[in-house]
Amino acid sequence: MTSNPKNAPASKQPKRQRPANAEEEHSSLHESDEEMFAQLDSTVFKRFFYYASPYKKAVLVATLAVIGFTFANLSLPLMLKFGIDNAIREGDTNLLHIIAISLVGIAGVYWFTNFLQSVLITRVALTVLYDIRADMFLQLQRLALSFSDKTPIGALMSRMFGDVGALQEMLESSIEIIGDVLTLFGIIVILLVLDFQLAIVTLAIVPALFLIRVIWQPIARRAFLRMRRNSSVVGVYLDQNVSGIRVVQALNRQEENHGIMTGKVRTFFWSAVRASRLGGVLMPTVELMTGAALAIVLVVGGGRVLSESIEIGTMVAFLLYVQRFFEPIRTLTMHYALLQRAVASGHRIFELLDIPLEIADKPDAKPIGEVEGRVEFKKVTFGYNPERPILRNISFVAEPGQTIALVGPTGSGKTSITALAHRFYDVQDGSITIDGHDIRDVTQESIGGVMGMVLQEPFLFSKTVLDNIRYNTVNATREDVVAACKIIGAHDFVMQLENGYDTTLEQRGSNLSVGQRQLLSFARALVADPKILVLDEATANIDSYTERIIQDALKKLLEGRTALVIAHRLSTIRNSDQIIVVRDGEIVEMGTHDDLVASTGLYSQLWQTNYTSFDDIADNADDITGIPASNT
Repeated sequence: MTSNPKNAPASKQPKRQRPANAEEEHSSLHESDEEMFAQLDSTVFKRFFYYASPYKKAVLVATLAVIGFTFANLSLPLMLKFGIDNAIREGDTNLLHIIAISLVGIAGVYWFTNFLQSVLITRVALTVLYDIRADMFLQLQRLALSFSDKTPIGALMSRMFGDVGALQEMLESSIEIIGDVLTLFGIIVILLVLDFQLAIVTLAIVPALFLIRVIWQPIARRAFLRMRRNSSVVGVYLDQNVSGIRVVQALNRQEENHGIMTGKVRTFFWSAVRASRLGGVLMPTVELMTGAALAIVLVVGGGRVLSESIEIGTMVAFLLYVQRFFEPIRTLTMHYALLQRAVASGHRIFELLDIPLEIADKPDAKPIGEVEGRVEFKKVTFGYNPERPILRNISFVAEPGQTIALVGPTGSGKTSITALAHRFYDVQDGSITIDGHDIRDVTQESIGGVMGMVLQEPFLFSKTVLDNIRYNTVNATREDVVAACKIIGAHDFVMQLENGYDTTLEQRGSNLSVGQRQLLSFARALVADPKILVLDEATANIDSYTERIIQDALKKLLEGRTALVIAHRLSTIRNSDQIIVVRDGEIVEMGTHDDLVASTGLYSQLWQTNYTSFDDIADNADDITGIPASNT
C-alpha cells in the first residue's frame, strides 16, 4: 500500500476552518442538520481527492477504462445506423458481415473496460477507506480524555462503521457516475451532429427534468442528513443500554427503555422512509421523460423518414441514443441517494478527524530519558472548564522513592491531580516537573514509559491473562509475567483457571472477581517496571483479606519507586512518607501520619473519631471539623 495521507503535513490538507477552542469542536459533533448542510460541498470532495491522491495511477487507468467503456457504448448505435443505411439498404453482404464482426469487437471492448474500471475503483475505494478508518482510530487514540468524557461511544461507532460504510458505497459507484456524465455529453454531441433539428426537438424536454432536480435536491439532502443523525441517536442509546445492562435489569427498566428505544427507532424509521421516498421520486419522473422523448422521436423522426428528409438508420440511432441518454440519468438518480448519504457521512468523518489535539507534543519535544522519579507540582491550577478551576495552587514535592498519599473527601480533586501528573490534561497555571523536566516539554510516550497507573476500576481486555499483564510491555517474557504474579499474589488463582495464563478473559474480565481483576492490574504495573507509580484508590473495591495480600505486595512493588497514592482507607496510608489532605481543590494539610494526628485538622479529627475513610464524610466534613470549608 502506498503512503498514507495522514503522514502528509497538515497544512497541505484541505480542511474546514477549525473552531476557536476544543469545547466548541466537541459540541459540533452534535450540530444541527442545517449547520451540516451549510458545510457539505465546500470540503468533503476535496478531502476525498486528497485521500485518493496516493493512488493516482490506478485512478488514471480506471478513468481511461471509463473513456473506453463510454466510447464503446456510444459506438454501437452508430454502427447499427451505418449497417442499416449502407449495408442493408445497398444489399452489401460483405459490408454487413464486417459491421457484424465490428459490433462483436465493440461489445468485447465494452465488457473488458467495464470489468477493468470496476476492479480498479473497488480496490482504490477499499484502500482509501482503510486509510480513513486507520486515521479515525489513530485520532480517537490521541484525543484528550476531555473528548472521551463528553462524547458517547455510540456516536463514535456510528461514524467509524456506519458513515464509513456509506462512503464505501459511494466510492465504488463513483466511476460509474463519471461514465454516466461522459455518456450524457457524448450523446448530446452525436445527436446534434446526426440531425440538429431533430436533436433540438428531442432534447427540449431535458430542461424540465433539471428544473425538477433543482427543486428536489435541497429537500432530499436535508432528509438524508436527518436520517444519518437519527441513526447515530439510535446507536448511542443502544450502546448505553448494552453497557449498562446490569443497572437496567437491577432497576427493572426493561419496559421503559424498550419504549424509549421504540420511539427512537420509529423516528429513524420515518426519517429513512422519507429519505427513501425522496430518493425514489425522480425515477418515475425520468421514466416519464424517457417515454415522452421516444414519442417525440417516433412522431417527428417518423414524419421526416416518410418525407425522406432523413434516413431510417438515423431515426433508429436517435431512438437508441435517446434511450441511452435517459439510462445514465436513471443511474445518476439511483446514485444520488448514495451520494447524499456519503457526503453527509464524509462531513461527519472529517469533522472527527479535524478535532485538534488538546494534549500534543511540542515540535521540539524530546524523550524524558532515564529518571530518578522526583515529581514536583508548582502552584498548579486546573479546571475541566477553564472558567471554573477545581484545583487551585497545588504545590508539593515527591522525592525519588517516596510514597505520597492524597486523601480528602469525594470530589476534592485527588484524581485530577494524578491525571495531571500523567498529562492526561494540561495545567492552566503553574507546572508539573519530573526530575526538573516540565512534562509539557517532553514526549507523552516517554512519560508513559516512566509512569505507571493502577485505577480503581481495572480494565481488562478480551485477551489471555498473559497478554493482559504484558499489555504495555509486549517484550516481557512469560517468566516475567509469572514472577510478577507471584509477587502480587495472583499466581495461585491464575493457575486455577481453565488454561492458566493462556485463559482468554471475557469482556472486561467479567469471569474474574473484582479483586482478581485488580490483582492482575497490579501485576501489569509491576511487569512494566515504572519509576513512578500512580495508584488511584486501587484497593477501594477489594475485601480486607485481599487487601492484606496487596499491601504486602505493594511494599515490594514500591521499593525504589516514587508513588502517588489516592487513599481510600486511612489505615492503608499510615506508613506513607507524606500525606496530603485535599479539600475543595486546595491542600489544607500536609505531613506524616504522626504529624497530622498530632494536629487539630480534619485528618486528626477523623482518626480520633474512628472514621476509616474520607469517603465517609463527603457530605458532612464541616460537622466533623466544625470549620466551614471556605475557612479551612
